[in-house]
Amino acid sequence: AVKPVLEDLERAAYLISKIKKGERRRKPAAPYTTSTLQQEASRRLGYTTRRTMAIAQQLYEGIDLNEGGSSGLITYMRTDSTNVSALAQQEARRFILNRYGEAYLPVEAPVYKTKAQGAQEAHEAIRPTEVERTPESIAKYLSKEQFRVYQLIWLRFVASQMEAAVYDTVSVEVEGKTDAHAYLLRASGATLRFPGFLVLYEETKDEDQKDENGDTPIPASLEENQKQHLRRLIPEQKFTQPPPRYTEASLVKTLEENGVGRPSTYAPILSTLQQRNYVVREQKRLAPTETGFTVNDLITEHFPNIVDIGFTARMEEELDRIASGEEAWVDTIRAFYGPFAEQLEQAQKSMPTVKAELETIGRACPECGSELVIRYGRFGKFISCSKFPECRYTEPWLEKIGV
Repeated sequence: AVKPVLEDLERAAYLISKIKKGERRRKPAAPYTTSTLQQEASRRLGYTTRRTMAIAQQLYEGIDLNEGGSSGLITYMRTDSTNVSALAQQEARRFILNRYGEAYLPVEAPVYKTKAQGAQEAHEAIRPTEVERTPESIAKYLSKEQFRVYQLIWLRFVASQMEAAVYDTVSVEVEGKTDAHAYLLRASGATLRFPGFLVLYEETKDEDQKDENGDTPIPASLEENQKQHLRRLIPEQKFTQPPPRYTEASLVKTLEENGVGRPSTYAPILSTLQQRNYVVREQKRLAPTETGFTVNDLITEHFPNIVDIGFTARMEEELDRIASGEEAWVDTIRAFYGPFAEQLEQAQKSMPTVKAELETIGRACPECGSELVIRYGRFGKFISCSKFPECRYTEPWLEKIGV
């Protein structure tokens, strides 16, 4: 069905029928919240959420900069607010004016709206405590990891207070005509005119996420009614693809979008999933294991109202109402626990016992000579004798911690 069209397009005469020029302004991203810091550190640095938060904790608690004691380098790193204090904004504006000039300083300091529902607006976004402490000026006091995370936070905050980037946009329509048919082809592109905040920082995207700000250069010399010559046709057939597996970054983003968890719980959620072998990291993607599939199937069957994407979000809202005094905690717990206790009792009677095949490691038990195998406990993998419980030999599972 496509071949006749391609042959017709090969014979067509082309000319530019319409050119539309315009301008697009691209505003900087808001300063980091917990989730956006975790996402960016995962995409840009390859760090796990747990590792990112551990490093951020060190920067928050303080680093010895040879100033007579430890100095906290960033504000509190568990936050879902994008608020910034007026004092910090003034400090950033002075720095931008002195370093980059008036053209890079917006007339008014940008204000960002917090996207997360129920965000704690009393907290600020994650930012450096002093903008004048540039990453380079304190690099000698920081470890490599601390420097990279501090640099991300510093760049993102300063860029968030800068002027927008400006693009010249062009949209071109080309008509193709043959004796029998007429075709309309369209192309659009943009050229960066003023970099604005991009001189300092640009947010990265997931591999599977389209970049809406891609710049496709279009020659400035084009004019309407100008004839065009066909150089090549590139036919493509596309099929519907299943959604890609989550990365830690995209999973954190999805949790936040669905109201699941809080800034303090994103890293523990992802760590628990991996420690209990429900998922494993494969080339930065989280792939479910046999254990993960089994647990999910059983829990979904016997506790459908709990294994529901809206359950945790609703529970978070109820806990917030309890904290604000709008609801009594006893009533909330009673409403939940009654039905849950019935489901739990029924599950204990009907849920089958499923045992996964044990994976051998190719070594003999030093105590009894039987095969050593990998088992999974509450805190993750460990090595055990295959004759357990007759032989109780165990040893820790040692592996290089992934970034």
